[in-house]
Amino acid sequence: MKIDTVCIIDDDPIFVYGTKVILNSNGKFCSNITVFENGEEALDDLEALVKTNQALPEVIFLDLNMPIMDGWDFLDEFCKIPDLENKTRVYILSSSIFSVDIDKSKEYSVVKDFISKPLTDSKFEILLKDIENERMGKTA
Repeated sequence: MKIDTVCIIDDDPIFVYGTKVILNSNGKFCSNITVFENGEEALDDLEALVKTNQALPEVIFLDLNMPIMDGWDFLDEFCKIPDLENKTRVYILSSSIFSVDIDKSKEYSVVKDFISKPLTDSKFEILLKDIENERMGKTA
């Protein structure tokens, strides 16, 4: 399985580094990784891609707690982009342990899962299987 672009939206450089290590350790997962420190930067870039008819990232790893524009505000605006369904999978990666955040994430059809930080090899393997199953038309 090869994904063209993965987007990480997170303001924690240590988390971003660790996530890149995991993504790069599986050379078959993705070709490109883009990183944004807040939702506003990411949204501006993604909207520019749409305006120029370029492909959106297939996977977005989204933190909830960030400066300028947090993950929830990003999701609210991102979901307004036309024709998103089946193009981008959003995985919330958060240190939040609040059930209200997990429940709220389920209200967004574009959000595929809520994963507690950090992203580990075992969590990544489960995520890979879910993506492969989804691509093959199976549900987990």
